[in-house]
Amino acid sequence: MTGEDYYDSKEFRKILSKYEKARNAGEPVFQDADELAEIADYYRMNGESEQANIAIKLALKLSPGAVSPLCYCIHEALDNNDTAKAWHYLNQIIDKDDPDYVYCRGEILVAEDRIDEAEQYFNDTLKTVPDDERQDYLLDVVNIYDDGGLNEKAMEWMMRVTPDGSSDYKEAMARSLFGVGKFKDSARLFNELLDTDPFQKRYWNALASAQYMTEDYSGAVESSEYAIAIDPNDPDGLIAKANSLYHLGNRELAIDYYHRYLDQVPDDEFTMLLLGTCLVDCDRSDEAVDVLKEAVEIGQPYSPYLPDIYQELAFAYKERGEIDEAIRCIDMTDAMDCDHIQMTVIKGHIQLSAEHIKEAEHYFRQALQESDTPAKTLLRIIVSLYDNLYLEAAYKMMLHYFKLVEPDDRDGYAYMALCCHDLKRNDEYMQYLEKACQLNPAECKFVLSHLFPKEVEPKNYYNYLKENS
Repeated sequence: MTGEDYYDSKEFRKILSKYEKARNAGEPVFQDADELAEIADYYRMNGESEQANIAIKLALKLSPGAVSPLCYCIHEALDNNDTAKAWHYLNQIIDKDDPDYVYCRGEILVAEDRIDEAEQYFNDTLKTVPDDERQDYLLDVVNIYDDGGLNEKAMEWMMRVTPDGSSDYKEAMARSLFGVGKFKDSARLFNELLDTDPFQKRYWNALASAQYMTEDYSGAVESSEYAIAIDPNDPDGLIAKANSLYHLGNRELAIDYYHRYLDQVPDDEFTMLLLGTCLVDCDRSDEAVDVLKEAVEIGQPYSPYLPDIYQELAFAYKERGEIDEAIRCIDMTDAMDCDHIQMTVIKGHIQLSAEHIKEAEHYFRQALQESDTPAKTLLRIIVSLYDNLYLEAAYKMMLHYFKLVEPDDRDGYAYMALCCHDLKRNDEYMQYLEKACQLNPAECKFVLSHLFPKEVEPKNYYNYLKENS
């Protein structure tokens, strides 16, 4: 047993009880370094960082140079992106032949993006691994690469593992398949794992993730519900259900699950962004402003999500009629790494929503003048016109747009089809729909799916209408 399974076991509970009794009584703790490292890890997993630090410091004091507590410190340093401190702890390990030393050294190299060195190190070490330990070693390397986001490397090493049908093999293969985008194959293996261990919540969460990636949002909701039934406060299950509900259009229930997730993980600015987006969609802009302002505070100054947070905050202010404040939010992204042309278009969109025509025109012109891809920028402006119900203007600008791009350009036809649909230009609607289905089914789905039954594939929208007209 590993991880949460082990921490729920009688064996670990006995170790923890012995430690806590001694601590509470003020008596000396007589436990080895491995047990104290496990206790520290347990406390850290449960958010009790102070207790974790007490346990690990005791382990280091009682057993200087021991592998387990130093590996704990290495992983904590890596979690904080402090590889210098990780090397400091690694160099204190006495037994350089211990497998955990090997894995920690490899993890640090991966964290520093020294992939060639990590690969050479793992391969050199593999030559010294006894045959009866080779399988476990290969799987551990797979997991290191998988955790480091090196999906192709993980799959390369997975191909060296002997298929044995074990749970460890199936789980590593399932995660590797997920990493390289083979989501259906990954889901199949997680289903097999659940057939033998239906109360393993990490399998349910992994299955939910695979289903989410194949847009099986109903299946993802169902899988996440099993994880939540096993542990009502499981963050992975809660966020999986929230995200899937959002894509199913059930925004109000998604909001409830985003809140439940944030109760467990309160400083996740990306989830606050998702929650804020849901609140704006549900016309709860006052709540959205509060959530998104908190996300800004948490994300300052380095979060990669700050431009998106400011953008959504601008939309929330727009819904409240606070146009100047909305524009100020977009201005906050000027020094950030983001699509500044898109941000200028959004300024125009916000002004247009308030019927500030001259101001909107100013920003739209600016975006076009500064854009390296003016046709794509023009399409964004046309979408803004449509969203603000300037349908005739959007239609005329779409005609101009098609004169600028090549005849077989893939973008825009679904938007033109929608515009013609709303303007009751039925012949043109069918003409542009046919071309959209041929050239860009993905755009068809995004733009036109609300007009068709869910079971109809976007590439077949035109044929469906022809057959049912």
